[in-house]
Amino acid sequence: MRITGGQARGIPLVAPKGNAVRPATDGMRQAVFSSIGHRVPDAWFLDLFAGSGAYGLEALSRGAAGGVWVEKHRQAADCIRRNLAGVAKSLGRDERDTKIISADATTVPWPLVGHVPSIVFIDPPYEVIEDVAATLFAKLTLLLAPQPDPLLVFEMPGEIELKPPGWTCAKRLGKGAHQPSVGLFLREAT
Repeated sequence: MRITGGQARGIPLVAPKGNAVRPATDGMRQAVFSSIGHRVPDAWFLDLFAGSGAYGLEALSRGAAGGVWVEKHRQAADCIRRNLAGVAKSLGRDERDTKIISADATTVPWPLVGHVPSIVFIDPPYEVIEDVAATLFAKLTLLLAPQPDPLLVFEMPGEIELKPPGWTCAKRLGKGAHQPSVGLFLREAT
């Protein structure tokens, strides 16, 4: 697993051993950033259920101003720290505009995370998506209210269809019903 684009392209990423984390594949991240690339420079991000931190790290490599990773598993959070150090060194920048929060993504007091993000990456364990999706979208609706055009990048199995109130899936990336896919959600116009 590596950073697939931007200034830190090629930097290897580590992920914790075992089944606690399912890292986003290089191919899926490439597809996502090909679709959202114009939104990334100078953006602030929130990476929920961050795992190895790959989505947020990819955003930093491609010019994001900074962001926050939220991951409850200690080993995964340690991997994010290691990965962030490698990416920051490659970019020649410090980690001042980043933060790693070791907590459950559904319980974080999100207004306290700093800048209001314009991009949110959400990559929960597939088996909990239907249990947590409504809560996540409701919290994000409140958190992102000050943003004029926020984007939610939600990784899920292809067979899951999410239709959260106030949001529309503008684009779906992925290859099939039982394969990983990503929904790109935009806030509905009021």
